[in-house]
Amino acid sequence: MEIRRIQVTGGSSYIITLPKEWIKKLNIKKNDPIGLYMQSNGTILVTSKINREQTQREKEFEVKDTTNQTFLLRKLVGAYIAGYTTIKIKSKDRLNPSTQNIIRQYTQTTIGQEVVEETNNTITIKDLLNPAEMPFNRTLKRMHIIIKGMHEDLMTALKEQDKKLAEDILTRDNEVDRLHWLIARQHNTILKNVNFAEKMQTTTQIASTSFLISRITERIGDHIIKIAKNIINILDEKIDKQIIGKLENASNLSINIFSKSITSFFRKDIKSANENIDEIDKLRKQCEEINTLALKQEATIAIPLGYIAESIRRIGDYAEDISENVINYLVSEEK
Repeated sequence: MEIRRIQVTGGSSYIITLPKEWIKKLNIKKNDPIGLYMQSNGTILVTSKINREQTQREKEFEVKDTTNQTFLLRKLVGAYIAGYTTIKIKSKDRLNPSTQNIIRQYTQTTIGQEVVEETNNTITIKDLLNPAEMPFNRTLKRMHIIIKGMHEDLMTALKEQDKKLAEDILTRDNEVDRLHWLIARQHNTILKNVNFAEKMQTTTQIASTSFLISRITERIGDHIIKIAKNIINILDEKIDKQIIGKLENASNLSINIFSKSITSFFRKDIKSANENIDEIDKLRKQCEEINTLALKQEATIAIPLGYIAESIRRIGDYAEDISENVINYLVSEEK
C-alpha cells in the first residue's frame, strides 16, 4: 500500500496525486475522466471505467466428438457465473447431437441465456437478461418461498404416503439452483465492475452477504432433496406414528429457524438473528431423539430415518450459518 499525503490548493480544494505506474498501465491521458465511488465503509474507489453499462465479455469453448458432455455443462455454468455475456461453442466438424442437447440443457437451466446464432459447427449464446433488474432481496425471497413449499410437501408426502408428491419435490431443486447461479453471477460482476453495483443500487458488502446466504440456501435445498429421496424409500414401510410426529416437529423447527434467519436479513434485525441461533440446540436434541427411536426399527427403516434426521439437523446448522452471516453483516454496517 502506498501512503500519500493530502494537499490543499486554492485554500479550499483537497488534492492527492495518483501513482504514475497506474496511470501508464491504463493509458490515461490528460483531461481523461476518472470515476470516484464512495463506499459505505468510508473508502473511495478510483476507476477509469466510468461506463455504466455492463462490460461485454466473451468466452469460447472448442469441442470435439470425444468431449466429456458433463464437463462441458459444468464449464458453461462456470462461464455464466463468471459473468460472460457471450459464449461461443465451436467445433472443427459438425456439432454432434449430444453437444447440442447439453447446450439446450444449459439454456433451460440458466436465467437469460439464449442461443442467438447457430451454424453446423458453431453456436453462440448471449445473455438477454439485465441482471440489474433482479435485486438480491427479490431473488432470495423467491428461493425462500420455493424451499418452504418443498418442505411443506415433504411432510405431507410422508404422512399421506404420497409418492408422486415426493417425486415432484425432486424436480423443484433446479429452480433453486438457477436463482443461486444468478446471484453468483451478479456478485462476480460487481466484483469486476463497481458501476454495476451502483446500477443495482447496492454495495459490494450486500452483494457478498447475499451470495453467502444464497449459497447456504442452495445447500438447504440439497438436503430437502435428500430427505425426499429417503422418504420415497420408506413409503411402503409401516412407521411408528411417534417417529413420524417427531420428524414433523423437528423438520418444522429446522425450516422455521431457516425462515427467521432469512427474515432477519431482510429486516436488518440483529437481535432476531442472535435469538435464532439459540434454537439450534433444541433442534439437535430432537434429532437425537429421532435417531434413538430409529435404532429400534428394522434396518430398512432405521437407516433412511437416520439420514432424514441428519438432513434435518444440517438444515438447522445451515440456518445458523445464515444468522451468523447476518450478524457479521449488520455489525459491519453499524455507524
